[in-house]
Amino acid sequence: MATQDRAIRTRRKILSAAAEVFESRGYRSATINEVLRTAGVTKGALYFHFQSKEDLAQGVLSAQDQVIELPERTSKVQALVDTVMLHAHRLQTDPMVRAGVRLTMDQTSNELDRKGPFLKWGSLACQLLEDARRQGELLPHVELQETADILTGAFAGIQSMSHALSDYDDLMQRSSALLRHILPSVVMPSLIAALDLSETRGSRVFAEVQAALEASAVAVP
Repeated sequence: MATQDRAIRTRRKILSAAAEVFESRGYRSATINEVLRTAGVTKGALYFHFQSKEDLAQGVLSAQDQVIELPERTSKVQALVDTVMLHAHRLQTDPMVRAGVRLTMDQTSNELDRKGPFLKWGSLACQLLEDARRQGELLPHVELQETADILTGAFAGIQSMSHALSDYDDLMQRSSALLRHILPSVVMPSLIAALDLSETRGSRVFAEVQAALEASAVAVP
């Protein structure tokens, strides 16, 4: 068990170092040696977990793209809003997410499979929209997958714009504005006023998730 725990810690240490290097240097310019120096591990330890730079980048993409389970929401549209705003908050505060987003957006990394995060976000958004439709929260004309893809693409563009203009400092404002512009064409008018689209929503949802995780950990005997 101790050996397994040590291996898990080493893998996390390598991924954290890779995230730091990829986020600062980009995929093409990053090197395995930089990751080794940052992580402070041997080449053998790194190659035990990751076979190549591409494998390491895919590990960062997978690590940043883990879906955080939100507390149950009465409104499924609010759940969609919270998913978007939570990701925006994590992008501002979590180096792993920042590195994963940079890799996903890096159009020079032709050898890297960057489809995963887009497909995962599109699928998640579509599922939340489908749940919202079952509850009568959507306008009748809404095409679920089309709307999910537009929201995913627009949110990706907002992230790129915020990164270029302010290093993500204004991401919460831009994300809130995006939702305020898109949702009225998708959601029943009677529901719009009840949604919390505020710029602080992401940080408050993150705190709620953390509190739920801590309570769950305490409850485990």
